[in-house]
Amino acid sequence: MKFWKKLALGSTAVLAAMSLAACSNGSSNSDSSSSNKKANLTLWVDTEQVPYYKQIAKDFTKKNKNIKVRVVQSPNGSANAKTDVGKDPSKAADVFEVPNDQLGQMAEAGYINPLSPSATKDIKNNYIDVAATGVTWKNKVYAYPYAQQAQTIYYNKSKLSAEDVKDWKTLTSKGVVATDFTNAYVMWPVMFSAGTKLFGSDGEQLKGSTFNSQNGVNALKWYAAQKNNKGVMQTSNALNQLKKGNAQAILDGPWNAANIKKILGKNFAVAKYPTIEIGGKTKQMEAFLGIEGFAINSHTKNAKAASDLAAYITNKKAQLIAHKEAGQIPVLKSAVNSSAVKSDPVAEAVIEMAKPGNSVLQPKLPQMATFWNNAAPLISGTYDGKIKPSQYKAQLNKLAKSIEKK
Repeated sequence: MKFWKKLALGSTAVLAAMSLAACSNGSSNSDSSSSNKKANLTLWVDTEQVPYYKQIAKDFTKKNKNIKVRVVQSPNGSANAKTDVGKDPSKAADVFEVPNDQLGQMAEAGYINPLSPSATKDIKNNYIDVAATGVTWKNKVYAYPYAQQAQTIYYNKSKLSAEDVKDWKTLTSKGVVATDFTNAYVMWPVMFSAGTKLFGSDGEQLKGSTFNSQNGVNALKWYAAQKNNKGVMQTSNALNQLKKGNAQAILDGPWNAANIKKILGKNFAVAKYPTIEIGGKTKQMEAFLGIEGFAINSHTKNAKAASDLAAYITNKKAQLIAHKEAGQIPVLKSAVNSSAVKSDPVAEAVIEMAKPGNSVLQPKLPQMATFWNNAAPLISGTYDGKIKPSQYKAQLNKLAKSIEKK
């Protein structure tokens, strides 16, 4: 489903209007402030989210009777928010769903403005730290976060044990794991396991990448070795291979948990990623951590109402509805600590993967667009053997150079 799978400044008047927006996401009563001005708003969400966000928006309009909200699917999904909004910001939705790796690009392009001081304070105080960091660009908060997403390993527990899936060698000797080496979102984090950085420790340093190094070469060697690993299946449709029984485990995100549960039934199981051997050392296999949020179009004519809507659709009640209906993992502390989330094994695994050392927050630099485009062929070419070991360092240098351009 999701956003990471590929993969001129706003007016002073709008910014001032947004600074008036009240927000109290720290509880389920973030609707306490009602807008008096009449407004017609459009909200963009992903296709499968339309039904339950319509209900959430309906609840919002009951509290804010002067505001009408039209909930429609994003033209090309939240994965392409920057592109869709950029076609004509004046015609884009007032509020739209956006993955955190696009926030820097959208802020620099002037498509979104920083949130109000009160909303910023609320997000920093009441959301998990990584969520607040995820929606922050150059020390300013640009979106209301509502979900955290990190891939985990899903497996058939009648074929593999919890112990089997703790280590890649054991996993791939006792079963088959299906994954996709053409997908940089899925496979690049092996680079983090190898000890490299992407845009520095905080993900915001243009020249802070260290993957064009021996550690990066070690990661490429790991990709190449998987081609001859009989327990590893390359596929762009891991779900189908799991359904057919050709694979006993897959690497996937919480957005597919419901589908995987249907496939595996009583044999459904989930866990954090296994350890892998890379550069002669045993390391935790890492994942990208993404924060999904709702941003406000800087060209909206109803900034106050739009901000109120974004605050409402990311409050505790809304996050728990998104968890129940679509398996989204909340980021509001009170929602994360709810019984519904604490008793969910998928949420438990994702939250574990979200910890430092298990995942790396997606960088927000505008150059991430170039990174996604260029990293995928490097990984797949190495896996396929089209890129030879003698070319590894040169190819890593080429990628590093391409993503350092302003």
